[in-house]
Amino acid sequence: MEILEKIPAFVRISGPPNSNFLVGYPGISATMPRIEGKVEIRPGSGYTAPVAISFVSIGLYRKETIHPHADGVISGRLAAPRKELRKLVAKEQRLYQCPAGMPYEMVMAMDLPFMLMIPVSGSGSEDILNVPPASLTLPSRVAETYYELEVSVRQGHTELTKHTFPVPITRYDTLSSFGMYNRPETQERVSDHLVTLCMVLERWSFGPNDPVEVSVRLTPNPDWIVKARKVSISKIVVAIEEHITYNPQGDEPSTKVKQLTSKKEVVGQKLPESGYETRINIKFPAKELRDSDGYLPPGKPAFPLYEVSGFTTSATLYKIDYFLTVKAHMSSCRDITLRQKIVVSPFDYKTCHDELPAIQEAAQVAYRIGQEGPRLPAPVIIYPSDTAMLRRVNMTKVGNERKLIIQ
Repeated sequence: MEILEKIPAFVRISGPPNSNFLVGYPGISATMPRIEGKVEIRPGSGYTAPVAISFVSIGLYRKETIHPHADGVISGRLAAPRKELRKLVAKEQRLYQCPAGMPYEMVMAMDLPFMLMIPVSGSGSEDILNVPPASLTLPSRVAETYYELEVSVRQGHTELTKHTFPVPITRYDTLSSFGMYNRPETQERVSDHLVTLCMVLERWSFGPNDPVEVSVRLTPNPDWIVKARKVSISKIVVAIEEHITYNPQGDEPSTKVKQLTSKKEVVGQKLPESGYETRINIKFPAKELRDSDGYLPPGKPAFPLYEVSGFTTSATLYKIDYFLTVKAHMSSCRDITLRQKIVVSPFDYKTCHDELPAIQEAAQVAYRIGQEGPRLPAPVIIYPSDTAMLRRVNMTKVGNERKLIIQ
């Protein structure tokens, strides 16, 4: 019996037919985001050698890593080591437990369905913090978030073996097609009591290659009109910045700022008494996914392919924010800078708009599941003593030999 305990089991996970593990839309609680599938256990040696199974469990884990100095060259001193975090996201489920009083059961095959619910935001602010951030890896791996399904299997008295399977997760609560991101945002600032800079952003969620249009207006102070006439507008610069904050909840948070793109409008004129108004268009930068030959490189199983290097997200070890800045360069008056926070989505506006019907359909399906309760198929366990055991493992008996049916 000890020899049978040492025969390893082959473990894999399969999702629903014609579907991925991930069902629903993470970040949108109405769709009841969840991971569905089944754990399949088969003999690891040969086709008909049974394996000893004591119990099987599954859980979803999130792993985060940061290395703020990985994208730079540091000479003369050692860089800080990479910091890692591992956290259970979906509550671990025990899918199988052998009967009491028995160390294990001998099985030929096991199909164990499971459903792991992904946390969603609720009415309390503490629930929002538990919503898992999207899978993401930044250039040079300065920050990473990825997810793994971990299946734990104990075979008799042997040590617990763990099998991991990557699961990419995308958040959908930052889609630029949502109405809350299509409300105008306005900011104003006064310089030297002479000039007021006003910017208006009609929408404030953007994806790769989305147009960003900002209205800029410079107006003189009518109470100081004599001095305001001396002000000249040199240029107006619009830029998009990426702010990565490492250890945002720690004692010593640090932020790195990177300018993604900018556009300059040269004015070169006196500030009119009626004010100066302009509209500046800038395109949000996109990352080229194809190589020089026009082919898509093989992606990493833990990370989806995005057309942006990063997007708005907040994790435990890091967070990424984006800002639109408008700077008016003037003479006879101090320059004025406005900074407006924007949301960056992994998808462009057309993709976001096309995704809305599927989100609505997923919400209807989730509502029915919530009313009726989740239903899973019954587990399938095949024992060596089953009369139809050979056929259920795609084998048959020819004379005194066991052969695969395909033969």
